[in-house]
Amino acid sequence: MKKPPVLSRRAFLQTAGGLALGAGFVNAATLSPARWVVSCRDLVLKDTGKPDSWTAMKELGLGGVEVRILDNLACPNLFHPAKRYNVATPDGVKALRDELAAQGVVITAFGLFNVGSEQRTQTNIIPARRLVPVAQKLGVKAIRIDVQARKLTSEKFLPSAIQACKQLCELAEGTQVVFGVENHSANTNDPAFLERLFDGVGSKHLGLTLDANNFYWFGWPLQQVYGYYEKFAPRVVHTHCKSVRYPASQRNVRRPMDKDYLAHSAPIYEGDIDYRRVAAILRKANYQNDLCLENECLHHFPAAQHLDVLKKEVALLKSLA
Repeated sequence: MKKPPVLSRRAFLQTAGGLALGAGFVNAATLSPARWVVSCRDLVLKDTGKPDSWTAMKELGLGGVEVRILDNLACPNLFHPAKRYNVATPDGVKALRDELAAQGVVITAFGLFNVGSEQRTQTNIIPARRLVPVAQKLGVKAIRIDVQARKLTSEKFLPSAIQACKQLCELAEGTQVVFGVENHSANTNDPAFLERLFDGVGSKHLGLTLDANNFYWFGWPLQQVYGYYEKFAPRVVHTHCKSVRYPASQRNVRRPMDKDYLAHSAPIYEGDIDYRRVAAILRKANYQNDLCLENECLHHFPAAQHLDVLKKEVALLKSLA
């Protein structure tokens, strides 16, 4: 296939061979441009001060949302004064599907916590087994997972992490569902561990939820993290977008993990991570799901400013989508 032409920030050429992920998917054979969905974690919606999740999404101008799922398949962070959301039953799935259609938005990813931890390796297979067919019915292509050890060293944890992820991938066989490991902990912010995990599982149903900020949070120098984005970009199936602004003297040195993070957390339009550069890396790798906002800096602002901060962050992501 010929090399795609240079594209605007608002469009990219979808080439054959990529994963068909997210809303706005266009068959590669048409060679038509597609847009990324701009979304947020459902927890962010409560910071808008709006009465329900759907009003909050409209206020922010979002097209999608990542929805947290509990073991009983409840959606605790989708809020409404008169409704509760749970996808454990066909009626619950239909109710949420109808709501999404009425609101004109999509779920870009489900979020399951701690699927690969040593305490949860087996128990999380049960909700995942139930969630995969739900994801198919709702057109959700990515399920975010955490793969982190609480007590074990990475070397001792890796075999059980590989086993757990293999079991998850078996659940997704024959579907378009992909589990996206987030680089979220000490283990999965280590590129060597991530690479061994992906190689050990060896399945197209295991990808990466790229949190561009977390490699930096872990302590890697700023100039180094872009290489990690490039390394893993072909595996990215979902994203988290947040940032931090360290003093200049700390940006390109190796720092301890979580070094004064909350004190220096910042909106993505003011932080150290260059999301235009991140977007260019993902676009080159034919990434096709969402840019998902995850804000951890609102404590720096008065409550009256929270909505405006979030709107400015969404505006930046829209300019890249």
